[in-house]
Amino acid sequence: MAPGPAAIRTPDQHLRVFVSSTLKELEPERRAARTAIESMRFAPVMFELGARPHPPRELYRSYLAQSDVFVGIYWESYGWTAPDETVSGLEDEYRLSDDLPRLIYIKQPAPQREDRLEALLDRIRADDRASYKSFADAGELERLIADDLATLLAERFDSTRDAQPLAAPSPNGGGRRGGDIPAPYTAIVGRESEQREVRALLGERGVRLVTLVGPGGIGKSRLAIEIAGALAAEGRDVAFTLLEAVPAPERVIVAVARALGVRDAAAEGSLEDRVAVAVADRDVLLVVDNMEHVLAAADLLVRLLTVAPKLQLLVTSRSPLRVRAEHVYDVGPLTLPQDDAPDAAASAVLLFEQRAAAVRPGFRVTPENAATVTAICRAVDGVPLAIELAAARVRSLSVEQILPRLDSALTLLVGGARDLPERQRALRSTIEWSVHLLEPDARAALGILSVFIGSFSLDSAERVLAQAGVEDPITALEALVDASLLGTTDRRGVTMFRLLALVRAYAAGLLSEEASAAAVEAWLANYRDLALTAQPGLRGSAQLIWLDRLDGEIENLARVTRVLLGRRDLDDAASYVWSLYLFLWIGGYLGVVRVWSEELLDIAERDGVPIGPRTRAIATYYRDAVRFWQEPGYDVTAGLRLSRDLFREAGDQRGAAIAGISLGLALLTGPTPDVPAAVVELDASRDEFADLGDAWGQAMALNVRGRVDMGRGEMAQARARFEESLARATSQGERLGIVIAMNSRGWTRLLTGDVAGAHDDFAHSLDLSLALHHDEGIAYGLEAFAGLRAVEGDVVSAGRLLGAARQLRRRKGFLNPGSFEFYMISLGGLRAAGKGDALDAATLEGLDLPMTEVLELVRH
Repeated sequence: MAPGPAAIRTPDQHLRVFVSSTLKELEPERRAARTAIESMRFAPVMFELGARPHPPRELYRSYLAQSDVFVGIYWESYGWTAPDETVSGLEDEYRLSDDLPRLIYIKQPAPQREDRLEALLDRIRADDRASYKSFADAGELERLIADDLATLLAERFDSTRDAQPLAAPSPNGGGRRGGDIPAPYTAIVGRESEQREVRALLGERGVRLVTLVGPGGIGKSRLAIEIAGALAAEGRDVAFTLLEAVPAPERVIVAVARALGVRDAAAEGSLEDRVAVAVADRDVLLVVDNMEHVLAAADLLVRLLTVAPKLQLLVTSRSPLRVRAEHVYDVGPLTLPQDDAPDAAASAVLLFEQRAAAVRPGFRVTPENAATVTAICRAVDGVPLAIELAAARVRSLSVEQILPRLDSALTLLVGGARDLPERQRALRSTIEWSVHLLEPDARAALGILSVFIGSFSLDSAERVLAQAGVEDPITALEALVDASLLGTTDRRGVTMFRLLALVRAYAAGLLSEEASAAAVEAWLANYRDLALTAQPGLRGSAQLIWLDRLDGEIENLARVTRVLLGRRDLDDAASYVWSLYLFLWIGGYLGVVRVWSEELLDIAERDGVPIGPRTRAIATYYRDAVRFWQEPGYDVTAGLRLSRDLFREAGDQRGAAIAGISLGLALLTGPTPDVPAAVVELDASRDEFADLGDAWGQAMALNVRGRVDMGRGEMAQARARFEESLARATSQGERLGIVIAMNSRGWTRLLTGDVAGAHDDFAHSLDLSLALHHDEGIAYGLEAFAGLRAVEGDVVSAGRLLGAARQLRRRKGFLNPGSFEFYMISLGGLRAAGKGDALDAATLEGLDLPMTEVLELVRH
């Protein structure tokens, strides 16, 4: 805006107060405003006080440039919009008043308020620098303006003593040190740890510049306001400058000068020199808000830090400044409830509740709606702006109605028509702001990355971007991270990327239909290649590395299957999930694979989509092998026998051998057990694996064959098989085979009196299961220790371990077939000794024990 007033006014130069409003609609109010202004011996600046031979826009721009205070009065009309303009003169006046103290008055009620005025008022309400009040009639308005101008004059007197700029009175009245800090109109929700951490950082010796970095709508400015206000209340000298309306880096010094109380009036030397002199010995915290579009002005801030040793800067930006003095603090989403459990105390849920109650008094998060509110907050990734916009819909919709509409709501808010009211384009606008600042290659990369869902690795991002035509993927990724459009997390030393759901929805709209299709094909090719590459690694010493790599991208891996099924590429879908067999088993995802397989078979039958014998073998195997573990007692032998035969028909010997092992298990534990037939299947599978030189497969077949021997009471033979199985798994470094073999060998030791040896085997097997995050192996390990504690006579530990194992199996959806419940032999001994009631009570206690306490029962 225009230069401020001269340092010394002549007697005829009264404080000038610009009055902005529609004319006819608010004529009585304009007269009241003039009366109030003149009663203070100030000069009202109003159109009706004299005609001028100039166009209207040129006139009010000139008037504003010579004014000291802006008064805005609004009711129902948005005002006239000139033919060549996109906003009315009323809105334009508000925009041009950015450098002035603003006193805003809104007449209520307003039953016929125009949408565009409502949109302007929404932005005014969100502008914490403006004093905002409502009034009912001209008389009340006159009193409000007179009172606020008197307060403003008092603050002006105080500010001249402290070299502070003229500031609008806060909506609550009164002033404070650092009075130019925007006054928030609502209390901050959450962010306690962020406030502590940033304040601690500012309190460290030698920290001169802290930058709060995060995507638009994440709450950087609100956090900065809260920290600045708290420090000012404690006596710290604080100045605050907002750069959102600053059009270019060279104008930043003007905003900084005004915040520090240095007027841009005619004087010797440059404005930067005068600012440097003013802060040379001043111990002040300068908050610089919204820096991302004027990053070239970072050099200015560095120069000021150099000449002012007591100056400290707190900057908010969507991108880091990348200067040596900078300490970057990433501002993330609000806290969400852990896991899927509703939690009304989580800050994201609290924010939703408060904002919903503001538009619908009486709204509360209750046990009945808490899960739905939590789901809404999760769907928008805990982003405060998105939560507030979703909560605003409570005015007309219940939370149960909002949740299923959220996908369309995101489309509306992020990708809606440009002629929507601005309040409905808030999310789109805040993302567009960041995207506009990107180079073309980074903008293209953002669109391509929208094909990803959830977390994805640098390798995947780089491959997909390169295949989709981005020349320098690394540079593009760095630009997106710097712009806070692409989030990063560290996963055990590996950088993972993630797009917020709102950013992903916006980014998808950046691609043409052809480019979108190409990006999807690149994404599919990446994950199908990844699955094939991982397959041999999952059976060897690099197993943990591959499990972690795949688990980090599980959402994308799962979505590939959904896309292939949706496109009716059934043969490709089956081959893809079969290549991930071991990962899906260890990771506990086989229940989902059963659903996919049933869907595949249903599509083939219902829609007449042809599939090959191998595809039918895979889908049938997953359907029935998983059902075996989920529904004990259901006879799956026919389906598994069909799967084995189809694998053989397709020439897949390894698939046939795997199906044979599962068939052998089903024959052992089915409704009518057939041990001889099971032995035939298991021995045949072992031979097939031997023909292939597949040590992993032989280890698996040997282990199940040993279980048959245990069931027959042939402990020596069983132990020999388990040790051979262990040797084959160990030779490859394949941990799942080691887990199974050691747990099985432990039982042969325990049941033959070698308690110490059993303890060692069980402990090693459980430790490996924990390292693999293999829930099924953990359950087997807890059951093994339940049996061990029973042998030792520790009824309480035995029961609690059994309860914990049952809870884990129940929660994960897999059961232990009765013929493999060897721990029941030991527990039966406790019951025979009359300790059944104590065992049952302890088992109930174990159902609710946290895993940390459960593992203490193992280690004591």
